[in-house]
Amino acid sequence: MCGIAGIVNFSSEAVDPAAIQDMMNRIKHRGPDDEGMFLRDHVGIGHVRLSIIDLSSAGHQPMFSNDDRYAIVFNGEIYNYVELREELKDGYSFRSKTDTEVLLAAYIKWGEQCLPRLNGDFAFAIYDTREKTLFGARDRFGIKPFYIYRNEQRFVFASEIKSVLPLVDQLTPNEKSLYEYLVYNRTDQSDETFFDSVHKLHHGHCFTIRNGKVDIRKWYDLKEQVRYPSPMTPGQYREEFRKSVGLRLRSDVPVGVCLSGGIDSSAVTSVLYHDFNLKEVKTFSAVFEKGSWADESPFINAFQAELNNMFYIQPTAETFYDEFKGFVTAQCEPIPGVSPYSQYKVMQLASQNVSVTLDGQGADEMLGGYNYFYGGYFKELLRSLKWITLCRELIGYGKRNPSKDAYAYFLFYLLPQGLKKYAGRKTYGSISTEFYEKYKNVSTISSDLYDPRTLHDSFLQHFEHKLEHLLKWDDLNSMRFSIESRVPFLDHNLVEKTLSLPPDLVLKNGVSKYIMRESVRDILPTAIYNRRDKKGFTTPSDEWFRSKAFQAYIQDMLHSAAFKQRGYFNVEDCQKKYQAHIEGKGNFSKDIWKWINLEEWFRIFINR
Repeated sequence: MCGIAGIVNFSSEAVDPAAIQDMMNRIKHRGPDDEGMFLRDHVGIGHVRLSIIDLSSAGHQPMFSNDDRYAIVFNGEIYNYVELREELKDGYSFRSKTDTEVLLAAYIKWGEQCLPRLNGDFAFAIYDTREKTLFGARDRFGIKPFYIYRNEQRFVFASEIKSVLPLVDQLTPNEKSLYEYLVYNRTDQSDETFFDSVHKLHHGHCFTIRNGKVDIRKWYDLKEQVRYPSPMTPGQYREEFRKSVGLRLRSDVPVGVCLSGGIDSSAVTSVLYHDFNLKEVKTFSAVFEKGSWADESPFINAFQAELNNMFYIQPTAETFYDEFKGFVTAQCEPIPGVSPYSQYKVMQLASQNVSVTLDGQGADEMLGGYNYFYGGYFKELLRSLKWITLCRELIGYGKRNPSKDAYAYFLFYLLPQGLKKYAGRKTYGSISTEFYEKYKNVSTISSDLYDPRTLHDSFLQHFEHKLEHLLKWDDLNSMRFSIESRVPFLDHNLVEKTLSLPPDLVLKNGVSKYIMRESVRDILPTAIYNRRDKKGFTTPSDEWFRSKAFQAYIQDMLHSAAFKQRGYFNVEDCQKKYQAHIEGKGNFSKDIWKWINLEEWFRIFINR
């Protein structure tokens, strides 16, 4: 895991090395172990290294091919590099033990067709000094970031937005992204960012720059790889999951687990302990005061009988207030809620003990981990006239789930598009009427995410339009503390087989993640197996925003001229809501977070 940066001038003008160095400096936290730069012709590329595989100087980047024709900068891991190296060794003389050199050799032999052979998380760029072309690519699901900015003079790319911003001609907010954030509580559903002129290389895409022309194209289509419906047994699922975890243990530095207390991270932990016999595996968790609704200690501590190396950190209102501006800066863009702060603190804790963590991201999106998946499933059963199954699932859900949100989503999905947009606005109140009316017909997120025909379609929509925001936070939070985060549920082989499953192996009798639960039933603590509620890394932000420090900050912000002039909120309504929140007459923490996160983002990035 590292950081990459680069500039391609569309003229023959050489790239300024100071510009590349500045880009590298801004993401140095991603690679504190080493750095390097390469400038040739009209191209400059830079790399900051976090040493994970082959810790020697042989892993220095930019890395060059044996004939010095190609130069690569690479962020990520190619987990099947051992197998690929074996396949390539007769035609390429390897000088290191790195996956970077294997990736470079694979590109030299197969060109763009190397991409489908890769099992990994990656964002990379390769410069061909002979043809004077730059090739770049991003992994299938967007696990590793790749931001781009281009104007008439040049093409700029980097692992984080903050590295690109100094080269942007004019920093202006993307108000479509702001609208979707405020109304739908969603980010990263397209290649757009919150900065009008900065985009992402979309997941599963690659590009070539030749003679001043940029050609971006799709190299991976999830729909084409899924063979729906194709059943698996729990035993077969366990074997696929075990293979994925095993590949992600390949490392020359210690590996730990981010343990939230939910079934996903618990499954990872249990497989490491039982299937791989890693009795001394280290886990890292966020906990809160006993009795707090956000505290998951009882579930986390279910592992205490087995694990000897469990580490805990307790985020508080005080730590969050002290780190608030740094946290907003680390995220680069507004985020829908405070829960990523818990992950931020967990990564801070983990950095004192390991360099690599395994995380449970991705399971919810393909195994029905959110209540609204059941709402969509109810709709599918209704429309297909499967009355008996619908009744069974409606009753089963009610018996087994403390939240009844799925019923509300069921009704929501039956609404016409216009009413869905209105309902979204009512859900996330205090938005300025003028701002809402201006962009309500621009956004496509309602149809992209909230109008699935079937449960299967909903899963595919989530991989295309929703998953990436979670992966972005995972990357930014981990790399802020020089940690490489790996996500075994997102091995593409496991994803493709899981998304091929018929619905009754995913949602069954009111139970989500059915096949995964059954596959690890024999090794999971009973309390985890029977768990039905979902929290993840969350925070008691409602109480935090009533603390004295936050009260002073929020009141000052709500009465500031800048907050009013931005025009995104009904300021009077915001002030009334916050007063009610302070007095305990309601919980408006979701609204409050939007106000302060967006305002602080403007102050740090736009109005600086």
